[in-house]
Order: sequence, then structure tokens, then C-alpha cells
Amino acid sequence: MRFTRGTIFSALLRTAKNLSFVCLLTALVSGLQASRIPTELEKIYASGKIVVISRNGPTTYYEGPNGNTGLEYVLAKRFADFLGVELEIRETEDLGEMLEEVKAEQGHLAASGLTVTERRKMRVRFSEPYMQITQKLLYRASTEKPRSIEDLYGKKILVIANSSHSERLKQIQREHPELDWQERSDVEMLDLMEMVHSGEIDHTIVDSNAYDLNTSVFPRALVGFDISEPQDLAWAFSRSKDSSLFNQAEKFFHSIKTQGYLDEAMETFYGHLGEIGYSGALVFAKRLDSRLPKWRSELQAAAEKHDLDWQMLAALSYQESHWNPKAKSPTGVRGFMMLTNDTAKYMGIKNRLDPKQSIAGGAKFFRYLYNRLDEEIQEPDRLWFTMAAYNVGLGHVEDARIIAKDQDRDPNKWADVREVLPLLAKRAYYKHTKHGYARGWEPVEYVRNIRNFQSIIAWNEVQKERTQLSLNNQNQQFLEFSKVMTEAVKIISTESL
Repeated sequence: MRFTRGTIFSALLRTAKNLSFVCLLTALVSGLQASRIPTELEKIYASGKIVVISRNGPTTYYEGPNGNTGLEYVLAKRFADFLGVELEIRETEDLGEMLEEVKAEQGHLAASGLTVTERRKMRVRFSEPYMQITQKLLYRASTEKPRSIEDLYGKKILVIANSSHSERLKQIQREHPELDWQERSDVEMLDLMEMVHSGEIDHTIVDSNAYDLNTSVFPRALVGFDISEPQDLAWAFSRSKDSSLFNQAEKFFHSIKTQGYLDEAMETFYGHLGEIGYSGALVFAKRLDSRLPKWRSELQAAAEKHDLDWQMLAALSYQESHWNPKAKSPTGVRGFMMLTNDTAKYMGIKNRLDPKQSIAGGAKFFRYLYNRLDEEIQEPDRLWFTMAAYNVGLGHVEDARIIAKDQDRDPNKWADVREVLPLLAKRAYYKHTKHGYARGWEPVEYVRNIRNFQSIIAWNEVQKERTQLSLNNQNQQFLEFSKVMTEAVKIISTESL
């Protein structure tokens, strides 16, 4: 081929154009790479927080004496720590709306004791399950126990709206069209148990974990039969193609199961609180002799320093730890007086497992709560209010006082406030309070137990004093008798000589 000046020029022009195109293409690709849409996990890291949608209640999250707690809360907080970000809880009452919010990515996930069902799987993606439950149909003890679906015809049945219980009833209704029920979104399973207990409704359906948690509170609400096979509880995520956050959640659940943290959390929130029954009284009596003497001087010193009754402090510490200086809880409560890490620091305690420090910190914290109560609360009520605050938190006690006042009760009398404290577990009440849900019956039992323990300790001390006095009298009589016998022996010995 013959190259002329024109053909050479044309070739150079084409080459220049190609180079320009390549440069332009490279720039575009680089720009696209630089402006790549970040993953959901990257967005969370950038914002420094994860938003978890939940429902305030006993099996999910609620405000405890030392801040938010509940199974879902401690798991979510642990996950946030796992990611190295802050946790934000966004409350949604209606379960249907909650799943829609997750689907629309208005929150990063939902953690609210959600049952995994086939219908829900069409809307959201579920994590690895962390618990199994069964749905239980309840009835009132004074009525005939239902044994089949047919026994429910014509009965007053109420369940939570958009719940797995409602979904299960709809499945059953296909074969039993005569089955009928009502739904409400403003009730918790605890509320429904109380309605059955009181006879307000004939039946309801609750998860087995909720039943186990609250059966001692509403003993007349009994299980008729299981209305489902065992079902998984899990967190709900968006069905987005972006799996970055979901994959981290899977790693998280694997780690807490492997490390035993999940088992510890289950024990914390589903372990049963003991009551002072016959066997409990026997154990307490034994520990009065085997454990209390070891700590008596420390309890007396701490009580004297903070102007408290040492026997009350001993009773409170027994209720907290059974006088076990190594007592611990997965929620962060440790030691003889079961102080949280934050409370211990606030009270100037460096080592919660040191019984002397724990007793000092517990006594100081008790006095702190005592002094913060309303001045209108007088003794002996003031002491009982302080016990309740030590257990459930000062904020919940103040919420109960407000409810008592609204009901024309005396907010300064424990006899009145203890009647309304359990209302903090009812959605109709706690959703209007400053501090939200609380297991309000627990501080009532807590105060009752401590007062019982204190009475037993006081009586035990009286008995010891009487025994010691009797021994002293016997010793004195023996000494006097010994002197007489000694003189008599001397006289006899002298006369013998």
C-alpha cells in the first residue's frame, strides 16, 4: 500500500479519536466506580447507628431499673456492639405496619418476637432463628377445658391483629368456617392473658414464651391445647438484593450461639422468680446460719454509715443475691448487691465482686434513691417505695404514682401504689407513661419478699438474743453454783482432816 501525506494524516486523526474515546471511557468507568452506591452495611457504618423496629412489651423491650432491657433489646444491643455502631429503637405498635416498614426499608430490621411463617416470608427475609415457640390456646380455669376447634365455636376469642396467631386462625377457618374471632393491635399477650384470667374473654392465643413468663401473674389463664406446631422466632429484614447487613446478622447469631450468650439471655428473661414458699423458707433459714454471719459486720457498718436498718439491708441483699458475692447476670448485674456496672461506677465502686465494696455501693445507692423520692412520701411508705425503685427503677415508680393519682388513689401510700404498679405491664397504661412498659408486679413481690425476709431476720435475732441470754443466765447460775460447791468441798475436806 502506498502512503500519501493525506492517508497518513487520516490515520493519525482516527488514532487520536480512538485515544480520546479510550480516555473518555476510562474516565467514565472511574467515575462510575467512584460514585458506586454504598451497601446497606456501609451506610450503617457511615451513619454510626442501626435502626431496629420493635414493639414495647414484656417479651421484646422495655425500660428496666437501669435502662432499656428485654430479650429483643439485649440481642439488638449486642448486634449493634458487634457492628461497632449505636442502637436506635423505633417503636411500631401494629405488627402489619412493622413488616411493611421493613419491606420498604424504613428501618434496618425488625426485632419483635416475630414468628416465621410462609405468608410473612413473602414480604420479608428472616434471619437464623433464635428461639422456638408454640401457639397456645388459653381458657379460664373455672370453665370447661376446650379440646378441639369445634369447642371454640360461638366463643369470645380475641387475638393481636396481624399476628401469627391471627394468621393461624385464618388457616384453621378454611376447614372450620364457623370459627370466629376478633383482633386488636393495641393489646399485648399479657393483656390477653389477663382478659382470660378475669373472664372478660373466653379464649386467646399466646406464644409459649409469653405464657411461661406470665403464668404466675394470671394463674387462672390455663392452656387448653397447642394450636400450632413448634415455630421459629427470628429477625425480619428487607428482601432487597443487598445482603450485606443480613449476612452480618447471620454471623452474629452464629457467634452468640457458639459463645453461649444466647443461652444466658434466655435464662435471664425466662428464668422463674422464686417465691417464699415452704422449701424457700427452709433454704433461707439454713442460710441465716451458714451465710449471714459472714457478712453481718459489713452490712451493719454500711447500714450505719447511710442511716439504714441493717436487717433491711440484709433482707434486700438476700433477695438480690442470696448472699452470694459472686452472683451474676448476663444483663450486667453482678455481686452481692447485684449492681450494674454503671451504678457501681456512679457509686464509686471499682470491683462489684468484692462483697465489701458491693455492700457499700448497694447501701449508698439505696440511700440515694431514698433521698430522691418525693418529700411528701413519709415513713414507713418511703422505705417501701425505695425498695421498689431499687428493683424496677425510680422512673417506673413515679409513673405508677401518677397513675394512682389519676385514679384518685394516694400516690404517697404504698398500699395504693402497689395496686397500680402491675398496670405498667398493660399497653393501655404504659403507652401513656414517660418510662413505658415495666413488669410492674415484680416490685410488688420484691417489696413483699424483702419485708418477709426482714421480719424473719429480726425474729431470728430475737431468738439468738434470748438463747444467748439464757446461756448467760445458765453460766451465771453455774458460776454461783460452782462457788457454793467449791466452799462445800473445802469444808468437807477440812472436816475430813
